[in-house]
Amino acid sequence: MEKELKVSAIKNGTVIDRIPSKSLFKVISILGLEHCHNQITFGMNLESKHLGNKAIIKVTNRYFENDDINRIALVAPSAKLNTIRDYEVVEKRVVEVPDEIEGIVRCMNPKCITNHEKIPTKFKVISKNDDVMLLCHYCEKITEEKNFEISTAQ
Repeated sequence: MEKELKVSAIKNGTVIDRIPSKSLFKVISILGLEHCHNQITFGMNLESKHLGNKAIIKVTNRYFENDDINRIALVAPSAKLNTIRDYEVVEKRVVEVPDEIEGIVRCMNPKCITNHEKIPTKFKVISKNDDVMLLCHYCEKITEEKNFEISTAQ
């Protein structure tokens, strides 16, 4: 007899699904969830038809804005967000890397003006596949996903 343990449903909040397992703690960090006082449930290395294995995060009574969703997309471009109200999924949203990223990733070029002046960073996304790559609007330096320094949610 095979038994399966399931994580309980949440009444209200957000479920972030299809996170690559390797990116779970990056997502937690960039969303600032370690400082969140809401109930948070996460699972890692769960079976997935789409990813082989995946991670999932459930956050009660919290909904995410576009900047947060862009942060998620940079480290988990295959993720899906489900908005839950009264135990029902009321909105499903596919995370998508936007064409431009502003103010949430630090330019890795130490000589870039954004690292010396109070100018928000601005990048053109030049690759959205497995490894996201960004081109700085100011210094034209390419930053690869492995070098991202993403600002955390406020």
